[in-house]
Parts: sequence; C-alpha cells; structure tokens
Amino acid sequence: MSVLKEGYPFIFPSYTAGLTLAAAAVFITLPPVVRIIFIITGVLLIIFAFFCVFFFRDPKIVVTQSEGAVLSPCNGTVMEVTEEGNEKVIRVFLSIFSVHLQRSPVSGTVVSVTHKNGKFLAAWDKRAHVENEQNVFVIKSADSIFTVRQIAGLVARRCVSWAGNGDVLEAGDKIGMIKFSSQVDLHMPGKTEITVKPGDKTKAGITIVARLSG
Repeated sequence: MSVLKEGYPFIFPSYTAGLTLAAAAVFITLPPVVRIIFIITGVLLIIFAFFCVFFFRDPKIVVTQSEGAVLSPCNGTVMEVTEEGNEKVIRVFLSIFSVHLQRSPVSGTVVSVTHKNGKFLAAWDKRAHVENEQNVFVIKSADSIFTVRQIAGLVARRCVSWAGNGDVLEAGDKIGMIKFSSQVDLHMPGKTEITVKPGDKTKAGITIVARLSG
C-alpha cells in the first residue's frame, strides 16, 4: 500500500517533531514537568503521523469491469439517493477512516473541472451539497454526462483535483482527493438504474452504484 503525496506535509513534520521531543525528554536534563510535557506531546505527534499514513493511504485495487456499470467515485457510506431535475444523485459520506481519493465512475472525457468557494457545513447538513466549498468534475461518457462533486466539510477544508479539462479517463482512474472527512456527490442521467441504498458501504472503482439502461 502506498501513501498519497498530499500526506507528506502532515506525516514527516509531525513524526520528526514528535521524535525530537521524545528524544529531548530522554537525553536532556529537564524539569520533571517539562519532561512529561515533552513526552506526551512527542507521543501524540507520532500517533498523529501514523494516523496520517493511514488516512492518506492509496491501496491497490482491481477496478470492476462490467458492461454499463457506473462505479462509485469514492469510499464511504451512502447518505441519500435522490432525483434533481432530470438527474439521479447519490450522496456519499466519507469518515476520517475512509480512503479519501476519488475515482472516475465511468470511462469518458473530462469536460470541465470547476472550483466553487463556499461554507464548511457538516456533511449531514442538508445545505452542505449546495453551500459548501467544492470541486465539480463533469465527465462525458458516450452520450451521457456524469458529474462528481468533491464537497468540503466541517473538518475537510481542501478538495484536490488531479484531472483537468480534456483528460481522457478510464473507469476507476484517480481524479482527486479531499483532505479529512467530507462528502462526494455523483450526478447521473435519469435513465440510470441505482443499485445502492442509504446505509450501503461503497468502495471507489469497485462498487457498482448504478447501471445505464438502454
């Protein structure tokens, strides 16, 4: 399992600072109270560094291959399945324990990637998908349009895009990540048949969340 480069600024400084404080507490003569503070702080920083290794993990997967399948763009738990106009929408919550990179749900071409400034409401807030900061990927697959929304949350404050306008994607290709807990929405044509329900767990590039009907 590899680690996403976005995690390096969190992992290495925390681990180095934690190790330095712990070593200072052992090898340098310090007042007892200061030594305890150094040890506790050092241990907490090292624990945080290892958590970040876990959080920014990039596990190897075998992308699901199935005719007409729409794959989950993210790991998480389905919050809601709904309809908006002529589209069907699946909203997925990503906890801090979820793999946080996103993948293309279908093969196609990136029509646009746009960033929208906004709030940082909790994912379970009904206004979050409208008012929160987000990156929006529009992907054209054959005669259908799919939209993936990376939505920042109460803890997540940055959406990272790895795909750009004109990029040609295969289903399951990596397109970006959100730092810490967050939400991802997938908008699909109304003709799609949803295969998941609220409460279901999804895995990016693996779980079939819908199928294109004729």
